[in-house]
Amino acid sequence: MTHLPRALRRHLCALRMLLVFTLVTGVAYPLVVTGIAQLLLPEQANGSLVRTDGAEVGSRLIGQNFDVAPAPAGIPPRPDARWFQPRPSAAVGPRGGAYDPGNSTASNLGPNNADLVRSIAARRAHVAAFDGVRPQDVPADALTASGSGLDPHISPAYARQQAARVARVRGLSLDRVRALVSRHVEGRYFGFLGQERVNVVELNRELSGLG
Repeated sequence: MTHLPRALRRHLCALRMLLVFTLVTGVAYPLVVTGIAQLLLPEQANGSLVRTDGAEVGSRLIGQNFDVAPAPAGIPPRPDARWFQPRPSAAVGPRGGAYDPGNSTASNLGPNNADLVRSIAARRAHVAAFDGVRPQDVPADALTASGSGLDPHISPAYARQQAARVARVRGLSLDRVRALVSRHVEGRYFGFLGQERVNVVELNRELSGLG
């Protein structure tokens, strides 16, 4: 190698380093991390999937719409009264559906934005009529999207507000549906961080088994 030009030796050295670090950081490290994750936290590593009758129906980490399906072409989908509804989502995909993991985003509209003010007023009227409550009693999370647009959680207040509607449509007792909501209330992280919340995906999964 000593008879090779200095510039060529440098290029060959750089190439060797590139190959070594490609193997270390691009192959060995991902394999080690993946192996550790599969060993210690297999459920989280595989996407925290939710299954019903063995079929994958979603993820505990990503919200989804519970609409009347199928919606005719060109007509916006309508929320299905049989299910607990999530909060709005700004993560709209190419086909117009919300909660698209490839388009995680907030609305980026400020509190004084006229479009946001109008949409909140429209949502308030719709949710109040849909759930049979007074407009002033509609919780804030029923009117605004989360920062990611993918949050599967709603407040316990919003879940309890929907209990009467779900019980009536499904022919279930209100006490039974309220008890279901109470079982799915998650506490604050470490007892003091964040707010209490209800995962709508998991709540509806258990609801599907009640009838």
